[in-house]
Amino acid sequence: MASARRLSHENGSQLESNDATVTRLARQDRVPWYRKPNLRLLYFLMFPTCLGVEMTSGQVFDSSLLNGLQAVPSWLEYFDHPRSALLGVVSSMYSLGAIAAVPFVPSIVDTYGRRHSIFIGSILMIIGGVLQGGALNLTMFIAARFILGLGIVFAIVAASSLIGELSHPKERAIMGSLFSSCYMIGSLTAAGVTLGTFAMSSDWGWRIPSFLQVLPSLLQVSFISFLPESPRWLISKGRGDEAYAILVKYHAEGDENSDFAKAEYTQIEETLQEELKNAGMSWRQVLSTSGMQKRVIIATFLGLFTQWSGNGLISYFLSPVLDNIGIHDNRTKNIVNFAKDGWSLVNGTFLALTVSRYPRRRIYLACTISLLIVFIAWTVASAEYALTRSLVSSQVVLLLIFVYSPAYNVGFNALTYTFLVELFPFHTRAKGITIFQWWGRGAGFVNQFVNPIGIEIAGWKYYIIYCVWIAFEVVFVYFMFPETSGRTLEELTFLYEGDQRQEVPRDSELEALLADEQTDTHDATRVN
Repeated sequence: MASARRLSHENGSQLESNDATVTRLARQDRVPWYRKPNLRLLYFLMFPTCLGVEMTSGQVFDSSLLNGLQAVPSWLEYFDHPRSALLGVVSSMYSLGAIAAVPFVPSIVDTYGRRHSIFIGSILMIIGGVLQGGALNLTMFIAARFILGLGIVFAIVAASSLIGELSHPKERAIMGSLFSSCYMIGSLTAAGVTLGTFAMSSDWGWRIPSFLQVLPSLLQVSFISFLPESPRWLISKGRGDEAYAILVKYHAEGDENSDFAKAEYTQIEETLQEELKNAGMSWRQVLSTSGMQKRVIIATFLGLFTQWSGNGLISYFLSPVLDNIGIHDNRTKNIVNFAKDGWSLVNGTFLALTVSRYPRRRIYLACTISLLIVFIAWTVASAEYALTRSLVSSQVVLLLIFVYSPAYNVGFNALTYTFLVELFPFHTRAKGITIFQWWGRGAGFVNQFVNPIGIEIAGWKYYIIYCVWIAFEVVFVYFMFPETSGRTLEELTFLYEGDQRQEVPRDSELEALLADEQTDTHDATRVN
């Protein structure tokens, strides 16, 4: 480690990103993660603490829950059948809470660390879940949803950052994809519980699934102290020894002389030194650079795309969508909701484990083009049913609801947080993901408030707006999305600023460092 630190101050040349030492050593490592006890433990700890944030506390669990409750008679009767604008307020309050929290998230995550931020978000969600399940009136129910929204942003921004910064480079992309796909476990759970409690005549028909949102947050609070902090965050706070110990334990299985751990630490430290020159800059100063402007524009529109691609219709307002194609029975609606979420879990998990191996930009293009085709067909079939009441048209729309799932999951679900972690450098990563969250939650708020009104007033014609918007998404992805696959986070730090990078060692210099370390160790052994 002494040589690694010494190199930080003796070299001022650039890193050859196409031939990086860390990337090369990672690719040479043929031992799978499940045969490495320490790394295996790390990933198991991530499941309840980080992946669990999306698993059953994320927005899609909430949307599936609200979807199911709209078809639960006891919930409808207790709250006097909320519809149109009032239903929009109930559903959108979750996103409004998230929007309110956004200004405070980056400073909390960067100041107090990833783990403490997850803890803060989980406590807020526990409070919101308890209030929601125990709601005495609609006002209390709405307030509880606002508190749930406050908590989820802290947890999501911190958990997605921690997964990217703590995972081994070999599995980082897959872990990031699994983070997004885990929401479907919660979505299926919520749909299953509301289907199971559907027939209850008492208030427990809706209180039981509402209280369920507390359970994952309890897991996060219980296990977060066992999960290590981000090595990058520790180094940024001058706690390099702790960071190196974490890299040695989990990325090198306890081998303090590991070439990989030394090279990884050196690469992180040098990159952070260069990044932190700009860490104290205001947002106006940061945004004065063309590279950061591009990142912010991409994060902004990605936030909009993940909410305005038609998923809001299926996620929160499946019941009125099914009404528009002649399906009115509440039990049938809950069965469709459960089947939809089960199918999403299957295809979403498969895509999360596979698409991260492919170029990001191509996958996003495939995603948006597929969504455009699906939504055009959906609009045509819905129009046909509205005009002719054709059973075939109704069945086509129902089929397209299931086809939509893999079309959306292949890009906007499987890659979003992986792509964001790769897109933003360390010192702006929390801010970047927060920007994505702000626009995504804002778009979700508009979705949840406007969709029930649009469906009620315009029917199938309302879907035309989505067709036009998704066509714009295809054009935006084609011209604006960069390729980020196949490189370490440190190599991607200067994605748009390649000619400005300074004080980062070349691959050859890192290799020389490792050779020097081995020589020093050999000489010391011979003297002894």
